[in-house]
Amino acid sequence: MTRKYYYQVAGHTFVVEMPEEEHIVDEMAQYAPFSVAETADVVFSLHVVHPADFPELADIAIEMNQDDDGSQILAGRAGERPYFEFQLWGRCAARMVTDTAYREATVVLVDEPLFGINNALMVLFALSTACRYTALFHSSVVSYEGRGYMFLGKSGTGKSTHSGLWLRHIPGTQLVNDDNPVVRVMSDGIYVFGSPWSGKTPCYRNVSYPIGGIVQLSQAPYNKIHRLMPLMAYAALVPSISGKRWDPKVADGLHATENLLAGGVRLWHLECLPDEAAARLCCETIAHE
Repeated sequence: MTRKYYYQVAGHTFVVEMPEEEHIVDEMAQYAPFSVAETADVVFSLHVVHPADFPELADIAIEMNQDDDGSQILAGRAGERPYFEFQLWGRCAARMVTDTAYREATVVLVDEPLFGINNALMVLFALSTACRYTALFHSSVVSYEGRGYMFLGKSGTGKSTHSGLWLRHIPGTQLVNDDNPVVRVMSDGIYVFGSPWSGKTPCYRNVSYPIGGIVQLSQAPYNKIHRLMPLMAYAALVPSISGKRWDPKVADGLHATENLLAGGVRLWHLECLPDEAAARLCCETIAHE
């Protein structure tokens, strides 16, 4: 017997189906704020199975290996089907195979089950919604005066540090998500949403805000900020958006979203120190322009 669990992130509903005796759901408290009632309208279904029920795969070819601080995502193909393996410090945590539209997926949890299912769900969410004007970002986000402000940059740039500076020195600021927020272009504007995936900072808030600005951070021995024009804004967005860009459908969907963001949201480049002055300069420039 299996049981289904329904969740909604950024207005997109997905379902996780697993054996009734599978206890990993007891560890998935971060998904509770996103739990919704059963519905037939889902963007994808993830089926958690026992090892004996995982499909036998042949001709696995790895096309990409993404390594981020000990966490690896291997993506490729098993015959004609997309295949993924999620590793933590070189040890396989989970294996997943999907259909070509990323709407139906089967995963087996090998080791570190919460890590494995989190990565499987993040990958599926990013790929299944790419053609729905939705993008999963690598970003830290705060809310201030009713709007969301996103901080982008390479790992180690100081995204979480800069959010922390806003929280300490800009009254009324709240953390929305510290690692993987979702951005969605909707009929009435462009919004940033909290998600069940927030990296090392436990911040799993089911909230949304119209985007007030996006800031690309870089470290410097001074504080200086300037506005990015659309072409440079597009270039700043691409590295921070998750997606399988060698899949034409995914790439085209993300390109459409990135174009709308670059033209419809104000983007800035902040060269900064990790200090109060940087947070105040940033806030005064992008929130009070």
